[in-house]
Amino acid sequence: MSDEGHRGNDTGRENVPSRQRRRFPGISSRAYEHPADRSALVALRKLSGFDTVFRALSGLLPERSLRLLFLSDSVRVSDQQFAHLNDMLRDACYILDLEKVPPMYVTQDPQPNAMCIGLDEPIIVVTTGLVELLDEEEMRAVVGHEVGHALSGHSVYRTILLFLTNLAIRVAWIPLGNLAIMAIVTALREWFRKSELSADRAGLLVGQDLKASMRGLMKIAGGNHLHEMNVDAFLKQAEEYEAGGDLRDSVLKILNVLPRTHPFTTVRAAELKKWAESRDHQRIMDGHYPRRSEDKDTSVTDSFRESAAHYASGVKSSKDPLMKLVSDLAGGAGDLGGRVRRGFGGFTGSGPAQDQPPRNGSDPADGPDDTPPRPAD
Repeated sequence: MSDEGHRGNDTGRENVPSRQRRRFPGISSRAYEHPADRSALVALRKLSGFDTVFRALSGLLPERSLRLLFLSDSVRVSDQQFAHLNDMLRDACYILDLEKVPPMYVTQDPQPNAMCIGLDEPIIVVTTGLVELLDEEEMRAVVGHEVGHALSGHSVYRTILLFLTNLAIRVAWIPLGNLAIMAIVTALREWFRKSELSADRAGLLVGQDLKASMRGLMKIAGGNHLHEMNVDAFLKQAEEYEAGGDLRDSVLKILNVLPRTHPFTTVRAAELKKWAESRDHQRIMDGHYPRRSEDKDTSVTDSFRESAAHYASGVKSSKDPLMKLVSDLAGGAGDLGGRVRRGFGGFTGSGPAQDQPPRNGSDPADGPDDTPPRPAD
């Protein structure tokens, strides 16, 4: 448990907030990582020398410039400045057993935001918009979220992948370069989104207050008007978003999410609530979780297998029209053409279309073509 008045070691941890919280000595980030995030990280950690090479290239990255920028034009959190945030930061590191407390800065920006960046050492940055928006317990979950990024090594791999993306953009003139870049960016953003779900879980382990985590996400979506918002209604939006509409809406969802590095806020809330109620979360709270000392023995194959199983389970249980169609087809359901047409509202929005046979003696080019449409790539 997190002790009242805990006095830390030479890392400077002290004055931990008084509310009793369970702590997780030696916890591996694998304990809370989303399966897709975990499989990618396990694979990257197994690539011997991968980090070393890119750390050597850190001079090509704007990391040093960013550190100097925050040091010169933001407020560094300490016992003398934003002391309440400093206590939260120390507490989060104590609970997740992160040995070295990362530097944390508050930067003037009305947009609520936070980030964890850096190759050599992670640094955490929060905006004034976020500090002013959230109460103490909500902010504690956000600080835990960012410390979770640091523990997972997201700051390292995010910086590396951003470097690779920027490098790819510079060679966009190469034939088919745009397609290659889009593939890289799409994969990168998909991983970003899953890493955010992982960090949300870390925030819950630190704050240990699901209601506060939910409130924080609602405020990020709707501003500081909690008296006008309701958690249950907010979560119902996520259900409606997933299950509503037809195949056209499913395609629009995909197009809407592709440019984003973060999942939609209602989706994050629903995912976090689902995890909070899961056996995995309960086992962590009971003290049964993977240890950091075991990370080197983790199997890449097993991690990818878990990730694949998670996606397959997600498709099978999803209420999204497109995912239901994929699940049905995988299960052997027939009539693909009819199901796709009905899913798109008969292409006219007037209701399900009926299969029409060709007119007798007519050339198919002269009349309606009842050939099942080919699904879009």
